[in-house]
Amino acid sequence: MKQVLQIRCKNNKKTLEVPIGSTLSEIFNELNIEMEHGPVSARVNNKVEGMHFRVYHNKDIEFLDLHTSSGIRTYTRSLFMVLCKAVHDIYPGSEVVIDIPVSNGYYCNLKLGHAVEEEDVAKIRQRIHEIIAAQIPILRFETTTEAAIEMFEKLGDEAKVKLLKNSGSLYTTYYKLDDYKDYYYGSMLTNTKEIKLFGIEKYFDGILLRIPSVKDPSKLGEFIRQDKMFEVFKEHHRWQNILGVSTVGDFNEAVKKGLSNDLIHVSEALQEKKIAQTAETIARRKGTKVVLIAGPSSSGKTTFCKRLSVQLLTCGIKPIQVSLDDYFVDRQNTPRDENGELDYESIHALNISLINEQFAALFRGEEVELPKYNFQTGKSERSGKKLQLKANNILVVEGIHALNPELTAHIPDEQKFKIYASALTTILLDDHNYIPTTDNRLLRRIVRDYKYRGCSAQETIRRWPSVRAGENKWIFPYQENADVMFNSAMLFELAVIKNQAEEVLEQVPERCEEYAEAYRLRKFLKYFSTLPYKSLPPTSLLREFLGGSSFKY
Repeated sequence: MKQVLQIRCKNNKKTLEVPIGSTLSEIFNELNIEMEHGPVSARVNNKVEGMHFRVYHNKDIEFLDLHTSSGIRTYTRSLFMVLCKAVHDIYPGSEVVIDIPVSNGYYCNLKLGHAVEEEDVAKIRQRIHEIIAAQIPILRFETTTEAAIEMFEKLGDEAKVKLLKNSGSLYTTYYKLDDYKDYYYGSMLTNTKEIKLFGIEKYFDGILLRIPSVKDPSKLGEFIRQDKMFEVFKEHHRWQNILGVSTVGDFNEAVKKGLSNDLIHVSEALQEKKIAQTAETIARRKGTKVVLIAGPSSSGKTTFCKRLSVQLLTCGIKPIQVSLDDYFVDRQNTPRDENGELDYESIHALNISLINEQFAALFRGEEVELPKYNFQTGKSERSGKKLQLKANNILVVEGIHALNPELTAHIPDEQKFKIYASALTTILLDDHNYIPTTDNRLLRRIVRDYKYRGCSAQETIRRWPSVRAGENKWIFPYQENADVMFNSAMLFELAVIKNQAEEVLEQVPERCEEYAEAYRLRKFLKYFSTLPYKSLPPTSLLREFLGGSSFKY
């Protein structure tokens, strides 16, 4: 008699009996669920697994499509593998580095032995189409980590060897596509035929691999020029070359050799140098009256603002910090989002006319009384705090809408200096596994919310999609308006955050949906050697999240 087990499917609220050892693909086919852009993966007892996954016990399963962040990650990884195979087939001995998330795609650095030309891009595009049309299975294998290391050593993949040597895992999963073997962090598609849409084009000295939009997976994400963002990533790669560290494997080796303090000191010094250069640029620009600093959640805007203020003082400029939070309109006038909830992320939650009126008056040398927003009553009140700018004063304004032209529409451009701050992770797990910049910020926020706002990791993870939606609407469209972009991510950062983050993430209960993300982040942090946060200087930007800063917040 065939042994069976019970599957509870969250998609259609049905329970199904299936043979032990069934794959998720086989279970999905039994359920007759309509899913236009999926399934690409599934949450199995709140852990994300690929459709290869076999079930040996009763499970709760929710199938995921391309409208989910987990689903799009699975699709993107699989597309990376197809790209790597295509390049491997056409240019044996070449290298592919999946490098920078930019312009709603991924910049890939191709080391072909010659400069990348349009002809190369056309050949690679054609080969990808052939691999997809051939409907090749993407096979999943599990082996001992020692055997995986030996295999990648023979293949000459030094970055993967270094990564796996420090992974601490007994077993390692790898994937095979025809004759091509590779390791990817996370679930994969089961067959190349599941890749329905992609774009590839020449981009600077490499290529841009474009992926479907999460909002509408039948279309590619909109191409947006992000030249300034791209240059910031490249600048940090130059810094990494100075330190000789570009992947997590490199980083872990450096820590083993006792070089962690050097990594911290040089990284902090390079960041301080960038802040000092920014202050000098502001000082040289005659007529600047206000510095506007924008950036997404947990990008380190507040500490950057404080450190920039110190550097401005060394240039003979006395900064005066003004909080946009004090310019909220009365709660009854706050706009509402599509769900009818108060939308504090909207620019129209701020009194834009008062901002322009008061800033213009200050720049004319007049005295103004700043407002004060009472978060308890939801009312804008008089603060009694009067302000008048002197010749050596500059306003420093920090907030998510600071680069939106609507915020300061009546202030002449020559009086504004615009800065965009974000945490743009530049270290790679290995050449084919990049680290999402949003993971960096989410981990910062999880630690900070727990330590200083009494908020659990489960709650922070639950709110994160709504925070991201607000950023996509109100922050990211204006980032290229910046005069200067500042990357607050540190090369050693995740190794320092690791201890505090793991402790908080472990508190997320397995029964809740947020467990899938908490588990993914915990698993990801295991790749990093741990560094004590006590080794950070007291002015480090990371102390805004981890504690022990010499700045007051």
